[in-house]
Amino acid sequence: MQMKNFNEVSDIKIYLDSASTDEIFEFYRNSRDLISGFTTNPTLMKNSGVKDYKAFMKEILAEITDLPISFEVFADDLDGMKKQAKILSGIGPNVFVKIPVTNTKGVSTHELVSELNKEGVLCNVTAIMTLQQIEKIYASLDSSNSIILSVFAGRIADTGRNPEPLLKEICQSVNSRDNVSVLWASTRELLNIFQAASSGCDIVTVTSPLLKKLQNVGKDLDQLSLETVEMFYNDAKTAGYSI
Repeated sequence: MQMKNFNEVSDIKIYLDSASTDEIFEFYRNSRDLISGFTTNPTLMKNSGVKDYKAFMKEILAEITDLPISFEVFADDLDGMKKQAKILSGIGPNVFVKIPVTNTKGVSTHELVSELNKEGVLCNVTAIMTLQQIEKIYASLDSSNSIILSVFAGRIADTGRNPEPLLKEICQSVNSRDNVSVLWASTRELLNIFQAASSGCDIVTVTSPLLKKLQNVGKDLDQLSLETVEMFYNDAKTAGYSI
């Protein structure tokens, strides 16, 4: 099965998670039937060598005007977050502003998110890992404006916990509002896309290397086994190993 046919087996929306303009534009131009949006964050941007935050945004938004893309605030105080959120939101109508679920002192941002949501700022609440965090944000919302709740399922799994039951519970608890989307974040392997879909998530973020593995969806396992054996054989041969 080819990448472009993935939507034939699932209707979950896939967002590319990247801070590489080359990757972002490649998927935007060539995989529009697969990609429904984009996300990034300061860590990805730092690792990709981004020096100018606003210039990076403007370069992307000069071409991508019809799909949602999330950019994150980096202030740690709530007033600073609000100021930055307004600036980021004003750069493009398709911008979702990432607001961390708490600041570095553990102070909840739910009131700020509610305020921004009422003012028409499209928010993506990020780094969520508990049902209690979701409930606090959800209870504070009283607007019909769109909002994304990003649950870091991959990081939850990194602690030895299965994130699927939590994601299912979260999706069931927020499904009464059409304006609220649950996003499965920090995807670690291709299987996570299908787990996100079966959990009821609306969106899943996926990196470029994982997206390229979609060509293996539905592949015959005997054929995959043979290709793996061939890879080991050829690598040992070209390396000149002997026993």
